[in-house]
Amino acid sequence: MVMKAELVFIPMPLMGHFVSMVQLAKLLLDLHPNLSITVLMIKLNPDAKLAAYVHSLTATRMKFIDLPPPETREDESPSNFVTTLLQIHGPLVKQAATNIVQYSTSVLDSPRLAGFVLDMFLTPFIDLGNELSVPSYVFYTSGAAFLGFQFYILDLHDEQNVNILELEDSDTEFTIPSYLNPVSSKLFPTVMLKPESLPMVITLTRGLRKAKGIIINTFWELESHAISSLSDASALPVYPVGPLLNLESESEVHQSSDIMKWLDEQPPSSVVFLCFGSWGSFNGDQVKEIAFALEQSGHRFLWSLRQPPHPSKGPRASPTDYDDASEVLPEGFLDRTRGIGKIIGWAPQVAILGHPATGGFVSHCGWNSTLESIWFEVPIAAWPVYAEQQLNAFELVMELGLAVEIKMDYKRDGMDSGEIEIVSAKTIEKGIRSVMDEGSDVRRRVKEMSEKSRKALMNAGSSHSTLRGLVDDVMNNMFT
Repeated sequence: MVMKAELVFIPMPLMGHFVSMVQLAKLLLDLHPNLSITVLMIKLNPDAKLAAYVHSLTATRMKFIDLPPPETREDESPSNFVTTLLQIHGPLVKQAATNIVQYSTSVLDSPRLAGFVLDMFLTPFIDLGNELSVPSYVFYTSGAAFLGFQFYILDLHDEQNVNILELEDSDTEFTIPSYLNPVSSKLFPTVMLKPESLPMVITLTRGLRKAKGIIINTFWELESHAISSLSDASALPVYPVGPLLNLESESEVHQSSDIMKWLDEQPPSSVVFLCFGSWGSFNGDQVKEIAFALEQSGHRFLWSLRQPPHPSKGPRASPTDYDDASEVLPEGFLDRTRGIGKIIGWAPQVAILGHPATGGFVSHCGWNSTLESIWFEVPIAAWPVYAEQQLNAFELVMELGLAVEIKMDYKRDGMDSGEIEIVSAKTIEKGIRSVMDEGSDVRRRVKEMSEKSRKALMNAGSSHSTLRGLVDDVMNNMFT
């Protein structure tokens, strides 16, 4: 009898995390005919884009189980949100996993549960895997350097008794093994510097050490130093399997045909694209500085301009599109830039980065956006906003030479009560001119890394080989 194995994936219900995790599932299924995957879908607030994405999937041997949506509070802080999610969904996940185990033991020729693959924010579910006597792997949606940073912070906290909270507002430099250069505490994520959220970060990072292995959305050629350093820092297997990208953007292109038509009319590599992620938006004063910078630079531009959520919507509310963007832009800006610039709301980012007219990317440096820009040979002007993006920007600019800087230590993540910094038009213009320089070393390095990113996923490439090793580990662990 041919033995069949089943993995249970538990992603976070966030588009950026969910999509890359499903891409991982697809690649694993392609590598072994006797492997199947069940995705447990934690439901929170209705998400039309996420629902449409799931509906579009046609992969065989992959099924989705919806977990009942419990009540969650819109005013809940991001730090408490993860803790509450685990508490509320824990029994639902346990029941669903138990049902899979019972089915596999009672039905002839059904696949046996081989393990869990958990989102990096769901490491407490490793205890459930142990209870069911199956290994748990963690899927890490950020880069290897930041994973090393997390382990370093855990070591400071647990082993060296450093008070991490005292680093807020400091400019202390640290030598962190996963980075080549000293890292300033100004770049540390705010979530690690607040008493209400640090305990959650420490708990989740401790959970990473309990995993059977950590699957990272990166590739050896991009982060060889950081990946090498992790063997000492984590003492557990790491699997760099990226870049895992959702490049199937036909539905996005169809919905945004006016954007693509405008790009079709622009010369090759002439357009700078500005987009700051699902949660990125700026106040009116900052919007005007960006507008002045674009106008002064003289470059063609495509700007995803989003409206900040109203404070009454709570800390987890996301930006929305403007009904009339002219109300926040400098007077006459749209008239003066007519023909060379286009203001849009939500952006089909993959389609835009993949268009020949796009020559530069002013980005928040989210990890998925970083991998997409590398894939499509589009250099970044780094303007991080929230989460780990400041450290991503540091890695891209200072470590890898794959980006230019606009403002590396900028933060606007909803956790700071202080006055929001305004980045000047002069600083922004300098970054735009630099990223659009056709003969720059940054552009040359991005082109070289793009080629390496594509080869990594080809047969015998570094990530392809790692994926094969991961599948072998899963199958061997189950039958030994």
